[in-house]
Amino acid sequence: MSGDPRLTPARPDLAAEHLRGRVEAPSYAAGVRRRVVAPVAPVRRSPSARAPLDTEALCGETVMVYETDGEGWCWGQLERDSYVGYLPEDALGPIGPAPTHQISALRTFLFPGPDIKLPPIATLPFGARVAVTATRGTFAVTPNGCLAGVHLAPEADLAADPVAVAERFVGTPYLWGGRSAFGLDCSGLVQTALGACGLAAPRDSDQQEAALGMPVDPSGLFVRGDLLFWPGHVGIVADPDTLLHANAFHMMVAAEPLEPAFARMSAPRSARRLRSAKDL
Repeated sequence: MSGDPRLTPARPDLAAEHLRGRVEAPSYAAGVRRRVVAPVAPVRRSPSARAPLDTEALCGETVMVYETDGEGWCWGQLERDSYVGYLPEDALGPIGPAPTHQISALRTFLFPGPDIKLPPIATLPFGARVAVTATRGTFAVTPNGCLAGVHLAPEADLAADPVAVAERFVGTPYLWGGRSAFGLDCSGLVQTALGACGLAAPRDSDQQEAALGMPVDPSGLFVRGDLLFWPGHVGIVADPDTLLHANAFHMMVAAEPLEPAFARMSAPRSARRLRSAKDL
């Protein structure tokens, strides 16, 4: 097998049909598109709830499923960023109607009806996608329940400033492999902040370092929006003196002065500057 295994849907026993002729495997699968119906679906390295969490897929995102093992797991590739892994079968459903709206609050409750006194049936995170079929008062009606309309934005709406998006997550718990408002890691924060502004970013920090923006002097003067990289870590510059990053030292997303951050972690090995979507 060649290529980055994180992004290549190929195993020793099975590969995606589109890789035939490039990857050797005893069998190939064309795949079936499914949509994430859980608020957040874990993407794990192997088909076990105890396996490492590599990333997550949010409600409304799509997955190309190449295998369902009959024991509650699907193996597939996320269409958002091409990440490959195992997802719980019950987190996925038919492709269904295309999403019309996105969750714009950090978190919001899904109610069984248009009444705040009803017990919520789920909590959806920022960036999750839903298909709104009607409105009832201040509620948006979806096939799975009702959401506060004030917590929704049209699916195509984009934020203007990725730093402002990242700042909203300050205090969110650190979670290795996480990329939701329930918990996220360093590269998940960067991917989420850029994605909210329509800037597609790879999932992991080494991929982001290789793909995003243009290089700038890592010992120089930083500006708002610069990405700073260390081995296995990335942060976003909020201003010339402040770093925003999800980190295991604070165990949350923190806005930290650059000087103590550098003293603890060393100076960054590289820096990338994002000027616009054309830099990605």
